[in-house]
Amino acid sequence: MARLDGKVAIVTGGAQGQGAAIARQFVAEGARVVIADVADEAGQLLAKELEQTTPGSAYFRHHDVSDESSWTSLVEEANEHFGPVNVLANNAGVLRFGEIATGALEDVELMWRVNQMGVFLGMRAVVPTMKAHGGGSIINASSVEGLAGMAGCTAYAATKWAIRGMTKCAAMELGGRGIRVNSVHPGMIDTPMTRVHGGDVAMEFGASKIPMRRVGQPEDIAPVYVFLASDESGYMNGAELAVDGGVTATHAFGG
Repeated sequence: MARLDGKVAIVTGGAQGQGAAIARQFVAEGARVVIADVADEAGQLLAKELEQTTPGSAYFRHHDVSDESSWTSLVEEANEHFGPVNVLANNAGVLRFGEIATGALEDVELMWRVNQMGVFLGMRAVVPTMKAHGGGSIINASSVEGLAGMAGCTAYAATKWAIRGMTKCAAMELGGRGIRVNSVHPGMIDTPMTRVHGGDVAMEFGASKIPMRRVGQPEDIAPVYVFLASDESGYMNGAELAVDGGVTATHAFGG
C-alpha cells in the first residue's frame, strides 16, 4: 500500500521547483493532488504529466495564496473534485534580498503577503474541512532563515520566523481536533526561486558554506513532506524539521 493512499492534498507553489517535486512524490505515494500556483503554463504541464502516468491523480488550479476568496474556492473545488482535503502543503513563497536601509518596501510587502499571509490564509481555509472529516496534516514551508539570521534577508526572515511561530500556535489550537501542523526549514535548494539570484555562481558559493558541500535539490525536500503528510508522523505536531545539509548545526550562512 502506498504511504499516502486516501490522502487529498493541496500543494501551493506546486508548478515548479520544490512544489513540483512535492506534488510528484505525493502522487507516487498514492495521494490525489491539486497543484495550486500562479504559474499557469508550468502547472498545467505538470498536471498533464502526472495525469498521463497516474490517471485521476492531479489537476492544476490557478491560485494566488494572498487572496482569501481564491483560497475559499480552491478548497471547495478540491473537496468536490477529489473529496475532503486532508493535507495542505503550504509551500508557495518568494525571495527578495535587501538591506534594512535600502530594501524596497514593495519587496517587503510582497514577501509578507505571499509567504506569511498566504500560509495563514491557507491554514484558515482548510481547517473547517479537516475538522469536519476527522483531521489532517498541514505542512508549512519556513526556511533556515526561520531558525537563524542572514545579512540582506531581514524581510524574508521575518516572514519565515512568523511561519515558524504560526505553526506552533496552530498546532496547539488544532491538535485536539486531529489536525497536525508542522514546519519544514529547507536550506539552500536549487530551484528557480534561488537561481534567479546569481545562478551557478550563487549555487557554488552556497555549496562552499554547507557542511555537506552541496546545495539541496527539490527531491531532497519532498520525502520530508511525504512523511509529514502520512500517518507515519501521526504523533508529530508543532515540530520544525531542518533539511539543510547541516547549515543550522552551526551559524547558518553567516554575514
